[in-house]
Amino acid sequence: MATAKSNPLSYLRDQLAELDAKGLHFRLRVLEGAQESVARFDGKEVINLSSNNYLGLTTHKALRRAAIEAIRTHGVGAGAVRTIAGTMDLHMALEAQIAKFKGTEACVVFQSGFTANAGTVAAILGKDDLILSDELNHASIIDGCRLSRATIKVFKHRDVTDCERLCKETENWPGHKLLITDGVFSMDGDIAPLAELCTLAEKYNCIMMVDDAHSSGVLGRNGRGTVDHLGCHGRVHIQVGTLSKAIGAMGGYVCGSRDLIDFLYRRARPFLYSTGHPPSVVATCQAAFTLLDSPDGEKLIKKLWANTKLFQRRLKKLGFSIGATETPITPIHVGEAAKAFEFSRRLYDAGVYIPAVGFPTVPEGKARLRAMVSAAHRRADLERASAIIAEVGRTLGIV
Repeated sequence: MATAKSNPLSYLRDQLAELDAKGLHFRLRVLEGAQESVARFDGKEVINLSSNNYLGLTTHKALRRAAIEAIRTHGVGAGAVRTIAGTMDLHMALEAQIAKFKGTEACVVFQSGFTANAGTVAAILGKDDLILSDELNHASIIDGCRLSRATIKVFKHRDVTDCERLCKETENWPGHKLLITDGVFSMDGDIAPLAELCTLAEKYNCIMMVDDAHSSGVLGRNGRGTVDHLGCHGRVHIQVGTLSKAIGAMGGYVCGSRDLIDFLYRRARPFLYSTGHPPSVVATCQAAFTLLDSPDGEKLIKKLWANTKLFQRRLKKLGFSIGATETPITPIHVGEAAKAFEFSRRLYDAGVYIPAVGFPTVPEGKARLRAMVSAAHRRADLERASAIIAEVGRTLGIV
């Protein structure tokens, strides 16, 4: 038996100790019960401002019914990867439904939003190609870019002028070129200048790709995302979305031309080597998109935005810095990581759960709490949460 002294992973304990010494102690909070606006974590009931459950669909009765019925008719699992025996009629129906919703020819569903981004970029590009990427793009985009082995050039965040500078420098690039951005940036809540980037992609012959994870179900007509919100239909070649946030379930998807989707069926490694979604998850997503594309879905989105405006107005009035957010993502800027994590711990003790975010998720010196508003929050929840945030923030000298 190996001793502690000979353990080749012992260095990890030292690195964990260093993180703890910096005040960055972390442990998983355990949710007991459903993901709701007021929920029980680690035995304590708190106002939940930590979830991506934008529309409250994780507990919606229509989605519950759909999941139960799919288990009754199709069982609990797909039983194989999609390319062998794991593609069910439910999978094909969901992909057709999403493609219609997003206004594209076709769609493929992945096991997560992360694998949708990483798998797509790595599949369509190679070592002779070029990627132009926003500096604050999601980690899944960054990993996909690296896996592709393409040359990567990063432009300043939301800076169209800097992006065009790179486009001009690489105008005669011999390989394929991809211009890629988040639609909504997950840590700051700001929206990409998508129309302007599409213009650059058209001018310099780039493939245009957008990750709409945080805008699907939030922006655009009935939650169709930034492409719809900014009037860019027909100008974006690849649209990525998630089934894990506003949709309330699990997974990711890619929408685009029929050729793109057929190619990803054959070459996207996460799709090729992962078992298909369970029937209950697929049916849940179908029910969610049906709901979104209805008056009830529109009402939920309006409630989400009413709650967002109320909460963000309160925080600004109290003196907190929430940056340039344009969406329900509400960063509460702190700066020092140790103080941000202490702020989060004290809020939890006082009955509000908002996790802290520090390096490497955000740059050093830009630590924050990231509050996520949902349609399910009651006005009273948000008012009480604001009061608690203000009280704890004052004790720590944040405001």
